[in-house]
Amino acid sequence: MQTTTLSFANLHNHGELFANLLRARRQSFIVQNNWDLPEAMGMEFDQYDTPASRWVAVHDFGRVYAGIRLTPTTARVGIYTYMIRDAQRGLLDSIPSDLLYEEAPVAENVWESSRVFVAHDTPQKLRRVVHLHLIEEMTKAARDLGATRVLGLIPANWPRWARRRGLDAEAAGRVMHIDGIDNQVVSINLSEKMH
Repeated sequence: MQTTTLSFANLHNHGELFANLLRARRQSFIVQNNWDLPEAMGMEFDQYDTPASRWVAVHDFGRVYAGIRLTPTTARVGIYTYMIRDAQRGLLDSIPSDLLYEEAPVAENVWESSRVFVAHDTPQKLRRVVHLHLIEEMTKAARDLGATRVLGLIPANWPRWARRRGLDAEAAGRVMHIDGIDNQVVSINLSEKMH
């Protein structure tokens, strides 16, 4: 099993991995979760999949088991910035605008994680290892990008797995019921892991 952090600068080195990641996202979010998201050629994408973002993939022999998108909070494409901030600004109908306790940050050292998934057909015996690889690579990639903090809108059961992964995480907003799942914005402190 491998973990790879993709960027527009290195996509050409990884064959079909980026397309396979977007296909796995489509399967997870559009097919499994029944979310109304943009898709083309069997791939899910949105306005935050830009050259500013990075994508973490856990994969093996062309099969994508899990993924995360990282976007800098300084990103800007037209009217859009990053998902959590845009939801707070009322630009996204599907996410409540009161999702954060404070104003969404815009800072070089803060990145957002989004589109977090583990493929539904990942064998149960591999799920724990896949989660571990996904979080380790996300943490490494974010630190390599200069992040001391990562914000993510994730399922509200995060305290259980955050402790097991050794993450210093805290709630950054209220629990919200979105598309049948309790979600919450979480702030992950990476400054302790910089050494």
